[in-house]
Amino acid sequence: MSASTTGPLARPQRPWTPWRTVTAFGLVSLAGDMVYEGMRSTAGPFLGTLGASALAVGLITGAGEAMALLLRLFSGPLADRSGRYWSLTVLGYAMTAVCVPLLAVAPFMGSLGLALAATLILLERAGKAIRSPSKSALLARVAVSVGRGRGFAVHKALDQVGAFAGPLLVAGVIALAGVQWPAFAVLAIPGAACMVLLFTLKRHTEDTGGSAADAIPDGGARQTSPAGAVVEPRTLPGHFYAFATSCALGTLGLMTFGVISYHLVDAGLVRTAVVPLLYAAAMATEAVAALGTGFAYDRWGPAILFTLPAVIIAVPTLALSDTLTLVVAGVLLWGAVTGVQDSTVKALVADLVPQRRLATAYGVFAAFQGVAALAGGTLAGGLYTEHRDLLITLVALTQVLSAGLLVLAFRGRQPHPRRHHGGRSRWSTRT
Repeated sequence: MSASTTGPLARPQRPWTPWRTVTAFGLVSLAGDMVYEGMRSTAGPFLGTLGASALAVGLITGAGEAMALLLRLFSGPLADRSGRYWSLTVLGYAMTAVCVPLLAVAPFMGSLGLALAATLILLERAGKAIRSPSKSALLARVAVSVGRGRGFAVHKALDQVGAFAGPLLVAGVIALAGVQWPAFAVLAIPGAACMVLLFTLKRHTEDTGGSAADAIPDGGARQTSPAGAVVEPRTLPGHFYAFATSCALGTLGLMTFGVISYHLVDAGLVRTAVVPLLYAAAMATEAVAALGTGFAYDRWGPAILFTLPAVIIAVPTLALSDTLTLVVAGVLLWGAVTGVQDSTVKALVADLVPQRRLATAYGVFAAFQGVAALAGGTLAGGLYTEHRDLLITLVALTQVLSAGLLVLAFRGRQPHPRRHHGGRSRWSTRT
């Protein structure tokens, strides 16, 4: 008997359907994204008010993105070994819900304000690293029943509602208060809502006779010995590493929004209160791009990802220009690429690796992106002031290499339909 039925007054919790579970994951991410995307939308200008230079902003935000990705190299395998997918997910969200509102204290810490703000930003990103492989593995195993492209797309679309609403909330508070710190304090409200939603979801997914990881079929990714014993692959396939390297080069070319937002204010293109509005527009573009490519992935396969390198080349050219219209176009393209990287790309990762190694694969994949995020933030911050043309040229060269690695990743892996619940067919790889 499950724990939820042992008490005299307890009622058994009916497990939710796959679509309802996917939607619930999306609502958790919606609330969580209001918190950390609201913070990220104004992190660059906020650090600037505390005395940070363009290089310092690039280093801090780049290091934060690197931490959010590199630490998954450890949290992913830990989740697979321990099976504590839910514990790690809860811990990661709790770190975000606590660290972001505490940024409101930084302006009152005098000379220690910048150090405190940088530390809290890095801790929030660590929380992202702790939860993401576990959450993605849980979501991937549920979404297999509805089509992973669709599942990740719908989740990302809901996620982006929060990523849109958070910056709008921050912009409104800054406009009313005239300073930034009250906006961080207000973000404690969606942080609390996120935790309540997460515990509700957890209750409705653990009463299925086993953990979510064990209850969902692994799609035939495991191998069996002649005696019938299950043999779990210890290594990830080579085409996965080619794909991870290609996506890492894309992340390097995208830079961080901290650098872009710093440029918007430094160049006098917009006032600080307007920056979160532009970030919100980028988040809306993320949602549209995620939905479009997610459904296209289930129908036509991964070839749609060949559009990424070409779009990434245009991002620094537009986003770092001195014309507001061009910068806005660059911000929207930045948002579109980020949406694809955080949805459709994750669906493909789940199709490239053995299913019992999902959290490990997401951790390794994120580590590749983490190195690229740190390099991209540092590169953009260092070249921003006097060598923008060199920055644009380097980004273009990396994207040519990225496209070549995509060809290598997909070579010899013929698409074939695989039937799922509901009669849907989608692209899948043979592992």
